[in-house]
Order: sequence, then structure tokens, then C-alpha cells
Amino acid sequence: MVSGAACGPGPGEPLSNDAAPKAVAASPRRGRPYASLRSRSDIGRVRRKGIRRRAGGITVFAAPGGSDGPRIAFVASRAVGPAVLRNRARRRLREAGALIPLRTDHDYVVIASKAVIGAPFKDLVSWLVQAVTEEE
Repeated sequence: MVSGAACGPGPGEPLSNDAAPKAVAASPRRGRPYASLRSRSDIGRVRRKGIRRRAGGITVFAAPGGSDGPRIAFVASRAVGPAVLRNRARRRLREAGALIPLRTDHDYVVIASKAVIGAPFKDLVSWLVQAVTEEE
């Protein structure tokens, strides 16, 4: 009886660790027109040097950033509520952020309040538009 290897790559096929790495960090998540602002130092820089605008239940800090497109951080503190509500607030703001026009040379920090949880989605979008356009 002739049998080949039951598992693993065949002859001439690359091993999984030899495969080319994916460029995950280079592209925006789920086709969103912005990248995530993740590092604590970048978020602190935007909050210290940026212009602050409040609209409805959100506060937006905007500061000049890199030229590779807008970057946004969404923050929901414990004042918003337990983890489930904080996550919901961030998800809602991420989706609203995908619908608004952003300056490509700026970084943004969007801070949620409790009002984000119960507000209609169209209000969230209008709050973000108002806060971002006042910045310009």
C-alpha cells in the first residue's frame, strides 16, 4: 500500500511560518475611512495639544497628525456605565465616525458620555459632524 503524508504540506509547498505575512495594520478596519489611534502617547498628545469641541453627548479633541489619513480613538470611561454599555457606546461612535467627513491630516479623540447610549443614531452622527466641522 502506497500512502502519502496524512498531514502537512506536500513536497515543494511552503510551511505555514514561511508564508508571506498579511498587511493587516496597513488597511483600515472593515473599510472604514479612518485608522485607529491606539498608542497612549498619541492619545495624550491629541488631548494636550488639540482643539476641544463639545456637541451633544460627546467631546472631540482634534490635532494635526500624520499625512497618511485620519486616525481616531474612541473613549468611553467608566462614567458611561458597565463594560457592556461602554462597548456599545464605542461601537455606535465607530459606525457614526465612518459616515462623517474627516480631515486627512488630523488625529481625533472622541470621548463618549452617558447620553451616547440612549441617543438616536442620527443624533450621534450630527454631534460628530458638528464637533468636527467647528474644529476647522
